[in-house]
Amino acid sequence: MGILSWILFGLIAGAIAKFILPGRDPGGIFVTMLIGIAGGLLGGWLGSTLMGAEGVTGFNVMSFVWAIIGSLILLGIYRLVFHGRHRSHA
Repeated sequence: MGILSWILFGLIAGAIAKFILPGRDPGGIFVTMLIGIAGGLLGGWLGSTLMGAEGVTGFNVMSFVWAIIGSLILLGIYRLVFHGRHRSHA
């Protein structure tokens, strides 16, 4: 259930990350959802591995916070990569 919880948190966290870091991104909602899922998994890994937090045992605030942090990290990286490529072609 742990990975499924992080995926669910990631879907919601991706939308929140997009709200926190607004802007035009290619791919629309589909890419935002994928970034959110990957960010939720990244946040789960960061929280459990690096910070020693417990795995997801259900909905709790810290799990959700880690999913948002992971989504923000990946959204930022995605924008750096995309905007870097976009500018070089212009």
